[in-house]
Amino acid sequence: MKLFKQLLLATSLIMMAITPLFAADADPDTLKVALLPDENASELIKRNKPLKDYLEIALNKKVELIVTTDYSSMIEAMRFGRIDLAYFGPLSYVMAKSKSDIEPFAAMVIDGVPTYRSILIANVDSGIDSYADIKGKKMVYGDRASTSSHLIPKTVLLEEGGIEAQTDYEQHFVGSHDAVAMNVANGNADAGGLSEVIFNFVVERQLIDPTKVKVLGHSKPYPQYPWAMRSNLNDDLKARIKDAFISLDDEEVLNNFKAEGFAPITDADYDVIRDMGKILNLDFDKM
Repeated sequence: MKLFKQLLLATSLIMMAITPLFAADADPDTLKVALLPDENASELIKRNKPLKDYLEIALNKKVELIVTTDYSSMIEAMRFGRIDLAYFGPLSYVMAKSKSDIEPFAAMVIDGVPTYRSILIANVDSGIDSYADIKGKKMVYGDRASTSSHLIPKTVLLEEGGIEAQTDYEQHFVGSHDAVAMNVANGNADAGGLSEVIFNFVVERQLIDPTKVKVLGHSKPYPQYPWAMRSNLNDDLKARIKDAFISLDDEEVLNNFKAEGFAPITDADYDVIRDMGKILNLDFDKM
């Protein structure tokens, strides 16, 4: 009994010691901001320095930009509170939402709308001229948790081409959107799926030879990549974070996102992603 009381006292003291830390965490001195790991990490950090500078001024806080090794580690980092806000893909957001208490607050606006498309491409020497021609070929996707480089193109192939991964074609995951474009252009894969915006960026930067790639088609529009934050940040900070994005008009920051601005969003906007997951029989909790 005496030992039990000693253990109880020790536990109480530990909880008393760490409670202030949890309370302070609702308003951290340094905001840890995660960027979607769909391109080279060092390039992402460098290119988003204007965002870091903007947020530090707008929020009067230090900002640390973080690029995790992959989508899964980003989801887990948010789950365990190691990051405060993050730029997710729609699918990785839905997966993170199923595992942690987060809320989306802003999405990019491009050409006047907060939506985007996936693009399906093929190597010009692959013999592929349509989705049906991908049968028996090697198809590459980015990350398993990527929306525009996995979920959307795979759904397009199933619904519009009537072909299914593994059954009708080989599927391989190469990690990032730019890696998809490079593998297809170099002939290491016959076809691939990725974000239209990133494909255009890769072509503009001359990271691939565009004469080596043909465009097979585009998906319909889907809700843009969301910014989301921990729900247990304090209400004033959450409001200021949301306002900082919605009111953002810094051209240098927006140019890095190829965006005109940011629009407010809610979790319900991503129900369409959950519906696609059902079509592919995906279990978001186990991905």
